[in-house]
Amino acid sequence: MANTPLVTRRHAVVSETRHLLFSVMPGAVWIFVFLVLPSLYLMAVAFMSNGPYGLPELPLSLDAFKQLAGFGFLGWSPGNFYTLLRSLWQTLVSTALVIVVAYPIAYYITTCRAKLRPLMLLAVVVPSWTNQVIRAFGWMNLLAPGTPLSDAAQALGLIGQHMGLYPSNFAVTLGLVYNFLPFMVLPLYAAFEKLDTAQVQAAQDLYASPMRAFWHAVFPQTLPGLLAGTVLVAIPAFGMYVIPELLGGGKGMMLGNLVANQFAGGSNWPLGAAGALLMLLATFVGLFAMRRIGKRLGGGEEVVI
Repeated sequence: MANTPLVTRRHAVVSETRHLLFSVMPGAVWIFVFLVLPSLYLMAVAFMSNGPYGLPELPLSLDAFKQLAGFGFLGWSPGNFYTLLRSLWQTLVSTALVIVVAYPIAYYITTCRAKLRPLMLLAVVVPSWTNQVIRAFGWMNLLAPGTPLSDAAQALGLIGQHMGLYPSNFAVTLGLVYNFLPFMVLPLYAAFEKLDTAQVQAAQDLYASPMRAFWHAVFPQTLPGLLAGTVLVAIPAFGMYVIPELLGGGKGMMLGNLVANQFAGGSNWPLGAAGALLMLLATFVGLFAMRRIGKRLGGGEEVVI
């Protein structure tokens, strides 16, 4: 009889463990089948040779990574290297512009009346409910030759006569900023909602300039939202396919387009898998960098991703 409470406790632990396993199992199986297995297959394909019809075959080889770096049977070509640099540059520029635009929007929404805030957030999110291809076609029509925006750019001497802002790298950047803006506004809005205005007022009472007040009183408090938004923007932007394909018109190809072309028209699955593996590694590096930046700038656990 003395062991009855211990037995009861063991049964409770076993029952709770079984319940937890049954609860987690569907999600774990889904992740394993549709995320882990495809990633493992992609890693295997990246280290295989390119067959006659672009399909992977043995023996194992590093040719795909050499081709990704620009080395082919005719020597070195900078095409793929430029694509990697363009992807990195577009990601950095687009993320920086999204941050610059999202900060005042998120702050302004928090200053509105409580009844208007849901409507303001809805106005930010609603465009993302439309298909990405449709939104890209909308920008194609707005930036095409003969439109007011293109005519204004011609009048300022930014583009030549009878030319449009589309297709161009500018159109790709604009499309990326427009597409990922909600993913930065929402985390920043959540951070501004928790903002301690007493710190801002203290900085103003100490005659801090607006920039110093923002840097010392506002920025540290909004850093968790900024880092979360940066992850949500930069990582998918690096591998974006639709926007560079439509708004770039072949002039702004990024890594996502290179990967897609190898699985389709290029007929080089190992090269496409190597590019996809590079995007996966870039994701891990980006998350690690954001984690280190969060620890160094924020110092709190809530900042760490």
